[in-house]
Amino acid sequence: MSLADIVHIVDDDSSVRDSLSFLLQTAGLATRSHRSAEAFLAVAGADPIGCVLTDVRMPGTSGLELQTKLRALGVPAMVIVMTGHGEVPIAVAAMKNGAADFLEKPFDDRQLLEAVQRALAATRDARAIEARQHEAAQRVAALTPREREVMDGLIAGHGSKAIALQLGASPRTIEVHRTRVMAKLGVRNLPELVRLAQVAGVVSTAPAA
Repeated sequence: MSLADIVHIVDDDSSVRDSLSFLLQTAGLATRSHRSAEAFLAVAGADPIGCVLTDVRMPGTSGLELQTKLRALGVPAMVIVMTGHGEVPIAVAAMKNGAADFLEKPFDDRQLLEAVQRALAATRDARAIEARQHEAAQRVAALTPREREVMDGLIAGHGSKAIALQLGASPRTIEVHRTRVMAKLGVRNLPELVRLAQVAGVVSTAPAA
């Protein structure tokens, strides 16, 4: 278990919080309990968040409003909402608002654990993608301005001669820059260069029109 696997339980019913905490801890997961959305929001940045398990109906800020406020605060969190019988429309609204899942009461232990494990897996995947994006962006940022120009030409599909003509340099000089670009970015060929540029966000992943 990593620190990113902490499950935050948000419910105004202390008995619900205690029973959910016991179940999740028995399954080897760390938990934090909060009596209201406001109490959770006050400390949302203090602990890593694996996922948030919240009742949809609470005094004050509701589970749906909690989702919106977390997003506005820039707190990445997979949210699972717990709804009462007959509240499926609310659950659907929660999903449209970005919830990872919803559980309709009464639910059994297996349903809960499976939903939490899915949310935690999604959190880990998202953080892995974020780490790759950050690393790729750092590599691109380490290029000199001229190397960046050469990289842009390469990922645009231009050959060394065309890039040389565009930049007012010799093809041999462009080849030297190309070699340096590949080495600095840690790629072996043009397809790998394009994929890294896409991960770094410096080229669109959408197909050309």
